[in-house]
Parts: sequence; C-alpha cells; structure tokens
Amino acid sequence: MRIEGRAKITGTALYAYEYPAEDVAYAFAVSSDIARGEVLSVRAPDVPGLITVLSCMDPPSVKPVSDGELAVLQSRHVSYRGQLVAVVVAETLEAAREAERLLEIEYAPEEIDVELRADHPGLYHPEKVNGGFDTDTGSGEPEEVFGASPVRVDVTYRTPAQHNNAMEPHATLAAWTSDGGLVVHDSNQGSVVVRDTLAQVFDLEPERVRVIAPHVGGGFGSKGTPRPVVVLAALAARAAGRPVKLAMTRQQMFAAVGYRTPTIQRLRLGAAEDGRLRAILHDAVEQTSHVREFAEQTTTATRHMYAAPHRSTEHRLVRLDVPSPSWMRAPGETPGMYGLESAMDELAYAAGLDPVELRVRNEPETDPDTGLPFSSRNLLACLREGADRFGWAHRDPRPGVRREGRLLVGTGVAAATYPAITVPATARARAHEDGTFTVSLAAADIGTGARTVLTVVAAEALKAEPDAVTVEIGDSSLPRAPLAGGSMGTASWGHAVVRACEALLVALGASGGELPQEAVVDTAEEVKGRPRYARHAFGAHFAEAAVDVDTGEIRVRRMLGVFAAGRILNPQTARSQFVGGMTMGVGMALMERGVMDDEYGDYLNHDLAQYHVPACADVRDIDAFWIDEADAHLNAMGAKGIGEIGIVGAAAAIGNAVFHATGVRYRELPLTPPRVLTGLLEHGVSV
Repeated sequence: MRIEGRAKITGTALYAYEYPAEDVAYAFAVSSDIARGEVLSVRAPDVPGLITVLSCMDPPSVKPVSDGELAVLQSRHVSYRGQLVAVVVAETLEAAREAERLLEIEYAPEEIDVELRADHPGLYHPEKVNGGFDTDTGSGEPEEVFGASPVRVDVTYRTPAQHNNAMEPHATLAAWTSDGGLVVHDSNQGSVVVRDTLAQVFDLEPERVRVIAPHVGGGFGSKGTPRPVVVLAALAARAAGRPVKLAMTRQQMFAAVGYRTPTIQRLRLGAAEDGRLRAILHDAVEQTSHVREFAEQTTTATRHMYAAPHRSTEHRLVRLDVPSPSWMRAPGETPGMYGLESAMDELAYAAGLDPVELRVRNEPETDPDTGLPFSSRNLLACLREGADRFGWAHRDPRPGVRREGRLLVGTGVAAATYPAITVPATARARAHEDGTFTVSLAAADIGTGARTVLTVVAAEALKAEPDAVTVEIGDSSLPRAPLAGGSMGTASWGHAVVRACEALLVALGASGGELPQEAVVDTAEEVKGRPRYARHAFGAHFAEAAVDVDTGEIRVRRMLGVFAAGRILNPQTARSQFVGGMTMGVGMALMERGVMDDEYGDYLNHDLAQYHVPACADVRDIDAFWIDEADAHLNAMGAKGIGEIGIVGAAAAIGNAVFHATGVRYRELPLTPPRVLTGLLEHGVSV
C-alpha cells in the first residue's frame, strides 16, 4: 500500500489549488487568439468583483531568465496561438472567468508558418540536443557502406505532436509575505528548481522563496521545470496585494505548458546477408518555437543499441509559429526508438530473419557510442524471457496469414532502453526519542509512489520497520534534491537517503545511542567520483494486435513487457510504472496526436473529448515482468529508473504486430482506423 493512500482516497491530501488561504483572490490566464503578430490594445471590462488586469501592454517588472516562456507579459509580440498575453484577477473564480471572456484585445496578425516538413528552408543545426548530448555523431563511412550493403532498409517514419495531459492541471497558489518573500503551493516535479527560478525572476535570494508541493497529480515531464503559470500567479499576487490562485484549463495546457514535438525520421540500415548490421544512419527533423529552443534528443538511443562499425545520427530543428515543445515521458527515446525498432523489424523481414534473432545477432559487447563497458546489459535476457512468456516460438513468421473472420491477427516485438542516471542529492535523517525516524529531502512524488519507495529504502538502511519511518518531501525548504524526471528520481534520492541513514547509524553508535541524533549527507562527491560505465536500463515489448479489415480498427489483445532495470525496490509500484508506460505506448500507437490547424495555428483537438488516450477497454491484457539484475555500478540500492522505459519501444511493438497481421507497413502514427483502412484498401487486403 502507498504511504499516502489513505490521505488521497479520503481527500485530506491537498494539491496546489486546494490549499486554503485567507483573503484569497482568483486569477484567470488570457491566451492569445492569434498565432503570430502584435497586441495593439487590451481593454478591461466592467465586471463586478474585478480586482486588476495585467497585460503585455504594461509589462510587470521581472528579471530575464534563459527560458523565454517565463518572460510572461514582457512583450506585445505573439509567437504562437495560446501564448499568455494577460491575466485577470477577481474576487471569485466566476468573476475572473467572466472578465476574461469580456476582455477586449486588439491584434495585428501576421502570416504564420506552422508546418513541419523535411525540406523546410529554415532547418538548422542546434548546438546541443536535450540532455546536453551532441547534435550529430558519426564514425566510419556510413553512407558508402550502407549503399554497398546486400540487405538495406531506407525508410521514413513520422510521429505527431503528443500532449502530456496530467490529471491535475498546472496550478499555483502564490502569496507574498510581509517582508517581501514569496511562498507558492505549486504543481511541479521539483520544488528546488522552481524556487531557484522564481528567485531569479523576481530578483530574490533563494532562501526568501519557498515552494511547497507534497502531492502532485501527474506531470509526465510537463511540470519538470517552471511553466508560465507559476510566474503569472506570483505576478498577480504581487499586483493584487493578496494571495492568488491560478489554474490552467485543459484547453490552455495544450499550448502553454509543453508537448512532445512531432518528428520526421529517416532510418537507413545496411546489413550483411546474415542480418549483421554494417551501417546505421538515423536522421531526425523536429520543431521548436520562436520563444524557446527545445531540441528533442530523438536519435541518441540509436547510438547505444546495436553493433555496427559505420554509424551516423543527426538532428535538425526548425523554428515555427507554434507553442514551445518540451519534455514528455521519455523524451527522445520514445519517438526515436519507435523509428529504430520499426526499421529493425523491416530489416528482419528483408533479411528473412526472426525479429528477435536479428536483435540477438546485433548485440554489442560494449557501448557502440562511447566504447565504455555497460554497467549491466540484459537486453537479450529480456528478449528471451519475453519470447518464452509470450509464446513467440509458435508464431507463423509469414505476415497476413492468421485470420479470424474479418480480423487479421499478428504479433510484434521491439526493444526498449533508457539511461540509468544518478545525480547528486542531499538528505537528512533524524532519530527521535520515541524510536521513530524522519528522513527529509526535497524530492517529488508525482503519483509514481516515490514517497513509499523512499520509506522502504530508508527503513532497510536503518534496519527498522517502515512504520517507524516518516519521509518528508515536496518542499524546497528541505535538503536540496533533483527533480522527478529523466528516470533519475528514486536512483538519486534513494542513494542520498541510504547514505544519510548510514551516517545516522554511525552517529548513534558513536554517541552510545543518545537521542535525538541527526545526519545530513550530500552525495555530490561520491557521484562525481564514480567509475565510467555506460549505464542504461533495457527491456523488450511483445504485442498481439487484431485488425478489422472492414473498419480498420485495431485492438491490442495482449501486451507483455520484460525489463532489466537493476534492483526493483517495490514490486507493486514498479509494476504500476511499467504498465502505465506501456499503456501510454498504446495511446501513442493507436490514438494520440495533436492536430494542427494550418490556417489558425492552433491544436484543434485541445481537450480530452477529442484528444484520445487509452481507456480500460483499450488495454485488455497487459502485463510486465523484470529480470533480476545485480548492478554494483549504479548507486547504493543498485536501482535504475523505471518511470519512462515502459513507454519506450511500445508503439513500435504494436506497429510491428499490425504489419505481421496485415502485411501492410504503416510508417506514420497514430494507426487510426481511417489510416489503417486506407492502407488495406490500397494493398487489396480483404477477408
């Protein structure tokens, strides 16, 4: 059971917008109605209860930071539809919404460019891609060797914009203290980074800003760093002279808080007749906004996956009149491994090999990108265990031959990988007179079960029962810790917790058991001094899909994931994370896409009525297992992150199953009924 389970189901666990505040006012953000141009005027309406209107016509005072999205209301120039151009503050939420509806804004619109295409004249080479990785890499002579390879695949895959859609919207309660300090209850994935950013924006010392977020209703990356809402709420509170609550609507979240960029990926795989890769070339084209550059690391996973002496990976970016893309669960790896693992499936058929066997034959001995040894790499174990559990040996390798009435049925496989990251963190452990312990650090639980796992980790290190341990998280006033993202949270926080608990036991021994006692440990030096290894988690997805040849409808009948992610600290919450990621992979494969209006520059389906995500009926039989993996080169627990690897490769496994079912290869997601039916008709597929 989760530590906070009772509080959540009884409603006593408070989220950002729910915290009480005396004399609170309500704000409502105003989004631009044009995609490019200038704001000429903003006229406030006469609405009872209206307190103030802030707009870009009279920019409030803030300090510049590197993220242009946080320069809220600082310019009259509009760079995308949905950009925040004003905020209204009123006595009630209803009055604020009415004032927003009646606010008169005059624009001077300009022509827009919102279409991502591979031949766009504005494509450029970013200095780095997300994560600080090199934009391009290469070795050998990939172009020449690819052209001379006896077995070749040269294909292009497309993935659409996808939106995070956490259950809890982005929301903030902001209040300025009498001495000029700032306290915010905010929905985010890391209170420390929000605190430090707000301190910069408002020219304050960090200790004068406090960010509180003990419970967060999901983020999937969109709350990884501060978004405009937290700055806007603080501005509104400063102008109103009282606490202010501000929450984004679901529609606003499709523009103002980030999304996964669409991608166009060209994969060229050259192999010998036995399927062993000779050349891998992976090129990605992506979009960013004019406000903030975000270059998704789409091809970086390809650098680590398979052995090939000749290699090339590239990223190209174009600035469009679109909202700023950002992190979404497993950024880079998710679209990139869809492309690579789909191409590997095509290569398997071209070479006449079983798709599992093809991956086995191209297993590297060391990291193909760096040459470093892997701290552990059990991809083959995942493939073999998954094949055995899934019944892969009974699969007819021929596509399009298994029929059940008007249904065509097939199975597919894809590999998964994600970096295993541990970064510095600080934790404090206290022993109390009553025999209990408190462990504190500014970690974040965004619904992943982090609070529960850290309790288990601390109890084990302290040789105590979990009921004797209280874990404090979600507050920037606690010891510094990294955000919940990049699958580094538990690995980093847990490492610091173990070290703090170990130090506490030493202190207790040295004092003869005198209470209370406290120990604080910063893991920066230890993490920095670790030996160099290629540290990654791996996995394998297996899927069975049934395709209705009359309607084009796809049903994923069953799905299995097998993962190698170090030591699994809490089997129950771990399985939840794996299955949750796989379920998002079902959505990616079959339904999720942001549909851009080329004329108005807006995502047309900007609500959950039209932006479809999987429901229970879409996930009929889904399960996850893991390999027992001992890795001594990670952290104090031997754990790798598990929050993101579940989605990586999942869509490719489903797409590969659809090909095996129909014999038709689809290279653009999502696989909606109209797209699938069109392909079936073009290829003459019928019952």
